[in-house]
Amino acid sequence: MNGRSNGRHPGGAAIVAEGVSKQYHIGLKEKQPTSLLQSAVGWLGSPVANYRRLRRLGQVSADGAEDIIWALRDVSFTIDKGEVVGIIGRNGAGKSTLLKILSRITPPSAGRVTLHGRVSSLLEVGTGFHPELTGRENVYLNGTILGMRKAEVDRKFDEIVSFAEVEKFIDTPVKRYSSGMRVRLAFAVSAHLESEILLVDEVLAVGDAAFQEKCLQTMDGVARVGRTVLLVSHNMQVIQRLCRRALLIEGGRLAASGAPAEVIETYLQAYTRDPLPEPLSLKDQLRLNRIQLIQDNYEVGEFIDNRKPLQIRLGYDVLTPLKNLLLGFDVFSSDGAHIYRTYDMLATGLDSRAPGAYESTYELPANALQPGHYYIELIAGVHRHGWLSKGDIRLRLNFNGPTQSDVHFLGIMGPIGAWQVERVVEPSRGEWQVASGK
Repeated sequence: MNGRSNGRHPGGAAIVAEGVSKQYHIGLKEKQPTSLLQSAVGWLGSPVANYRRLRRLGQVSADGAEDIIWALRDVSFTIDKGEVVGIIGRNGAGKSTLLKILSRITPPSAGRVTLHGRVSSLLEVGTGFHPELTGRENVYLNGTILGMRKAEVDRKFDEIVSFAEVEKFIDTPVKRYSSGMRVRLAFAVSAHLESEILLVDEVLAVGDAAFQEKCLQTMDGVARVGRTVLLVSHNMQVIQRLCRRALLIEGGRLAASGAPAEVIETYLQAYTRDPLPEPLSLKDQLRLNRIQLIQDNYEVGEFIDNRKPLQIRLGYDVLTPLKNLLLGFDVFSSDGAHIYRTYDMLATGLDSRAPGAYESTYELPANALQPGHYYIELIAGVHRHGWLSKGDIRLRLNFNGPTQSDVHFLGIMGPIGAWQVERVVEPSRGEWQVASGK
């Protein structure tokens, strides 16, 4: 991998990736000896076997090898100076691996990356922070790691501390910070130090709403001053707001590149066919058996009459006692805008569910959504303990039906709610009366 500080590319490129691949070796279960002779042979041959394994760690293995996985395969792209690009894809697609290669945390197994400019990265909350050092010391430490001179950090220090809102605690060891304080300070350091390229991985998903909005405004400012930004996020609205271009990574390969709206649509469509072809076990705690779409007591397919209520029915087995189960859906528009989220705990609360068979039914009211297509993603998790499934099971729904007039209603939501119109008349005696009218 090449990297030249403050370099300039004739075409104005900031990042050039050429055939980047990353291979990892995984451990395989070894066969256990069944006799004293096999144990003796294995012990005598172990130095040679271990030496061979060690040598293979630095080599690119053949595709058919059982103990390797490809996190990235032949990924090539160019990002121009000053361009803001979003990277989207499913969990495990290779997005974070790509950012780690660009950040020089790990080298590629094949291909090369050329970076024209100084790079700062925020890949995980508080990455590079030393817990025993104070916030002040960590700001200077991170600045040094990123290649900044002390004078540069001095110039930006007050802005960083003010943005992170940790003035009172800046001389307190970071190990005593809350998670919110750590993420605010970590983001502030990376966003304010003067690097030409900024790499960000899902940081905008952390923190409260006010801090997220502050981060978005800062990212807008970073883009306006001509810095190059590469942003990984599962928030499609953030990608559309900040980015001029998006890259879609699927199975370690670059599947699409282009305008954010088009790439997001490709991503959302990719996993909507047969979302549950067979029962699916989620971490041995929940087994999903079926997903049904019901209208007028009949099972329907992808095409939905938006004038009628729609029931989404989940059949599942609880495999172990589950307390605080969150089971529900995220609803997205065709361009990835997150419309809302709902859980069946609205009907049951967060009480423990004993092992057994269950059925949860969610009803979407008639005329709740405008005609068009939408995506519903299943969510299953345990409150405050993590997700069992999030974004892995997706349904595409096409809402349509006969129109009642040629009047067009703007927006995502349908004209829900009820109107009442009354005619007000004034008799000659000066008293007001109301006459019902439509």
